[in-house]
Amino acid sequence: MQPRLSVPKLLWRAAVVSCATAGPLLAGAQLPPARTGAPAAKASPAAEQAPYRLRVVGGLAGITQYTQLEAPFWTRELPRLSGGRFTADVVPFDRAGVPGMEMLRLLQLGVVPFGTTLMSSLSAQYPQYTAADLPGLNPNIAALRTTVAAFRPYLEKSLRDDHGIEPLAIYTYPAQMIFCKRPMARLSDLAGRRIRVSSAAQADFISAVGGVPVLTSFAQQPSSLESGESECAVTGSMSGNILGLHTMTSHLYPMPLTWGLAIFGANRAAWEALPPDLRALLRTELPKLEAAIWASAERETADGIACSIGKPECRAGTRGSMTLVLVSAEDQRRAKELFTSTVLPRWLRRCTVRCADIWARTIGPAHAIAAPSQP
Repeated sequence: MQPRLSVPKLLWRAAVVSCATAGPLLAGAQLPPARTGAPAAKASPAAEQAPYRLRVVGGLAGITQYTQLEAPFWTRELPRLSGGRFTADVVPFDRAGVPGMEMLRLLQLGVVPFGTTLMSSLSAQYPQYTAADLPGLNPNIAALRTTVAAFRPYLEKSLRDDHGIEPLAIYTYPAQMIFCKRPMARLSDLAGRRIRVSSAAQADFISAVGGVPVLTSFAQQPSSLESGESECAVTGSMSGNILGLHTMTSHLYPMPLTWGLAIFGANRAAWEALPPDLRALLRTELPKLEAAIWASAERETADGIACSIGKPECRAGTRGSMTLVLVSAEDQRRAKELFTSTVLPRWLRRCTVRCADIWARTIGPAHAIAAPSQP
């Protein structure tokens, strides 16, 4: 068990700023005290007549997962399913003033009662939790499902025992692939190019093929490409299209390097303070939301490609005119070799909590990949 955390002044200041920008979502000041999803004194009779209102920090803004699935679930489906008894205020985390790398800590402290954490944001502080989405591990969504099924029991137990967080769902975004300004035909063509990445593990993979990783936030990708800071970007097939990368780049290399897993969880005290029937309802409905998000990610992986290369079957995005670079069997073999020779050993070196043992008990047997004896 980790020691109880205190809130440093800087973190409190960040929480206050985010409360000011996100209104009652994080602060709860304008909501009935007992109806925010956090422990509080008994509400007044007038407040008892209002819907019980949760405060939720969701996933990335402007993406199908949030706009068509997460936000409608909390603001429309939850009230409908509960006959108007329960509702929620929800905001995407990248518009809530919450640094992605602090989300797990803010959940643990109760500053955020219900929140979504991108696994990639945990690379520095908690690399052990990023094992399920290492580059080169999951070449398709079937492999990703196998990985998550093997890793989930360990992840959920650790979040409960070490962080006081109740895990409620694991989401995925569409496959993350490579958008490039200049022509390419194979992985080796990335050598020397400056390539946007979102995690240390992605940086390991890009470095291994000779590229120069540039750590860039999701929203800053267009400006990074426009300014020349980066020449290529590793990002989701559909999210890249939504950001307009198909207008800034010419070649799309559709090898799924990672997928963008995210953990949705609740502060334990906030979770236990909920009415029992609300907890039961969420236990029933959140797995359905998770399943819908996974199905959407699978569809949008293909649709994002179709849209960016201008195919008529494009549905959710904007048609572009990018060149699709077919992934050769040789590159598929090389990606697998880079995973075992570089990505996995470097992940093990970053870990300080017996990650070789974690790997051997979870993902390793599921894919018949043993951890190296000398990472």
